Amino acid sequence: MDACTILGGKAAGWLAMGLDDTRCPVRNLLDHIGDRWSVLLLATLAGGPKRFSALARAVPDISKRMLTQTLRTLETDGLVHRDVRPTVPPSVTYSLTPLGESLAAPLLGLVEWAEANFAAVCDARARMAQAA
Repeated sequence: MDACTILGGKAAGWLAMGLDDTRCPVRNLLDHIGDRWSVLLLATLAGGPKRFSALARAVPDISKRMLTQTLRTLETDGLVHRDVRPTVPPSVTYSLTPLGESLAAPLLGLVEWAEANFAAVCDARARMAQAA
């Protein structure tokens, strides 16, 4: 059973609009915003505009190539704005767009849930590992 089927009535509405499983809105968007780099970068930008180097410091285990690629994807999806100032060298700042800001509240809710429940999830994993 896929995510669109699990969502029940919503999936029926999407099918009525002509959206099949390959064009499921949930799956489509989660493909872009559900990866760890996107979540971490969006959560970081929820705190305000940042330069590339500040984002790299905030997420130290991301490579510069992956940071650039993820920012481009988020910009393409309309979630992040890239502001280039004509200085030497150019000054580039990234910020959330209004669409990105609308995602920030539920995303930060997920971050808070992860912080609050991390120990319980680790305990459950340990119990399963012992049982195996």
